[in-house]
Amino acid sequence: MITRRHVLIAATAALGAPPRLWATTTLDLGGARIDTVSDGALVLSPTVLFGQMPQAELHELLARYGESLDRFDPPCNVTLYRDGKHTVLFDAGAGPDFQPSAGKLFEALATLTLGPEDITHVLFTHGHPDHLWGVLDDFDEPVFGHAVHMMGRIEHAFWMDPETVARIDEGRKGYAVGAARRLAALGERLTLLEDGAEVLPGITARLTPGHTPGHMAYALAEPTPALVLGDCLSNHHVAFERPDWPTGSDQDIAAAAATRIRLLAEVADTDLVLIGYHLPAGGLGRAERAPAGGYIFRPLEG
Repeated sequence: MITRRHVLIAATAALGAPPRLWATTTLDLGGARIDTVSDGALVLSPTVLFGQMPQAELHELLARYGESLDRFDPPCNVTLYRDGKHTVLFDAGAGPDFQPSAGKLFEALATLTLGPEDITHVLFTHGHPDHLWGVLDDFDEPVFGHAVHMMGRIEHAFWMDPETVARIDEGRKGYAVGAARRLAALGERLTLLEDGAEVLPGITARLTPGHTPGHMAYALAEPTPALVLGDCLSNHHVAFERPDWPTGSDQDIAAAAATRIRLLAEVADTDLVLIGYHLPAGGLGRAERAPAGGYIFRPLEG
């Protein structure tokens, strides 16, 4: 069963930012429960994201979804998993230092009468600001003080390598500095994961590289198998219809495309529930093969 609750708050004062809509979307997995809670939304440059794609085809594709290249404001859906023993966050949101339209996780958790002290585990998909930067408070102390924090070993090594700041492109240097500071502050609180590791009973880490070198998705087992995607499928239109197209937000463009192509074929054939950080309808849905090729994102019905 899927249910949705929405709480509309006043529009943010940031010029040009989207209105602040807090939402929770709940999926009963049969023995466990998923809630996706809103950390707000991002304001991104469509040119940076889609600039390397064939523009005429891109405009036609986006128009079918009522989108344009004027602006791109993807939602940020933080996944909360509860099985009666563990209360698990997948990613920690953006915190206050990235964009004013994001970093709203505490307010969203409050709609479920939860606070940071209730979280037992934080599982990171990757080290980008909207997924990691919410892990520290204003005093650089861990926000989720009672939680075990986990990240893929490859991802951690990339952001902690002193050479990453020098090698990464100019637009991501701030990402590298911010990630290294936060991961260093977590220190021994952080457990490193390998591909295929059983993180907790019924939760398995899956390496899905390209968006970042060590990006992890997390597979949730029976009775309702689901996959927490992070950013390996980062929108509901281009990424699904044309997973082969180059996306400017990906660290390794070719590897990210290969991951999308492989992953979409798998989830369409297995009818797996997808939980996407930047997908609409709380991020919950399935991938269907489109008659003309590619895939269609189908939100779960509420």
